[in-house]
Amino acid sequence: MSAADTTTAKVPPARQSPPPAPAVGKKPSRRRSPGGAGTPWLLLAPCLLILALVLGYPLVRLVTLSFQEFGQSQLWGFKPAESVGFDNFSKVLGDSDFWAVVVRTVVFAAGCVIFTMVAGMLIALLLQRVSGWVKTLVNIALVASWGMPIIVATTVFKWLFDADYGILNALLSKLPGVEMVGHNWFASGPQGLAVIMLLVVWGAVPFVVITLSAGLTQVPAELEEAARLDGAGAWGVFRFVTLPILKPIIVMLTTLSVIWDMGVFPQVFVMRNGHPEAEFQLLTTYSYDRAFVVNDYAQGSAIALLTVLLLLGVVAVYMRQMLKIGDVE
Repeated sequence: MSAADTTTAKVPPARQSPPPAPAVGKKPSRRRSPGGAGTPWLLLAPCLLILALVLGYPLVRLVTLSFQEFGQSQLWGFKPAESVGFDNFSKVLGDSDFWAVVVRTVVFAAGCVIFTMVAGMLIALLLQRVSGWVKTLVNIALVASWGMPIIVATTVFKWLFDADYGILNALLSKLPGVEMVGHNWFASGPQGLAVIMLLVVWGAVPFVVITLSAGLTQVPAELEEAARLDGAGAWGVFRFVTLPILKPIIVMLTTLSVIWDMGVFPQVFVMRNGHPEAEFQLLTTYSYDRAFVVNDYAQGSAIALLTVLLLLGVVAVYMRQMLKIGDVE
């Protein structure tokens, strides 16, 4: 080998240095969305404007009426509406009938939510274990019942539980030792509210089933199989694998169910032919009666505003739970 060849020998390339490790305690920076921080608000502006127009004025009017004396004289313009401060709220909160209605509404809503969520979860789990055509038929039936108008569904339930011609009484009477012909399910408040609760649950279960079924498709089969190999039974797999993954969906569905069931009105109103008795009164029907039967629009508005505040408390609990879930993730 010549000297020239020795001098032109290739030098091995230098080894590349590894990328610098991220600083301890510093979170990786998030990419900012294109268009700046104002883009999301710009996209939400049409929706917020519609909500302000549809909900803003009624809410402002509701708050205004709850602090005024407003009856038929003020409605027809014979007397001006006068501000009375918190008198309407004092009268409502000092009324024992109001607190009885609040307790009845909370118990009614809690029963509806519990039965809806339990029935919805059981049906959703069963749909994961049936054949495709059975699942399709069940989904069609769920969507059909979900899409049925509330007035139509309430009328059907009135016929089913009718004292004279109801098919349920006729079927129960065929059981040995059971005589239900002529039984009036609405003779007492608890029985009548149980029938209305069944109607509410029947209308709410389809949404819960469809939503939970979609959530169950996101549960990894590998995790369930690993839990079974570790000795977990069906309940253990559901409790420690399925339930934690479905927790955000369950929290959302429970919150929506509480809001919807606290606001039940047409089922009670139609089932009792437009005149709910005292033992059938919920917050929505009680507010309606105070405003449009007693013609005390101010107290009716005060009751409605108290109901809104109660529901805002439910929403606050929901937001807190969702923030906790987000922090854990």
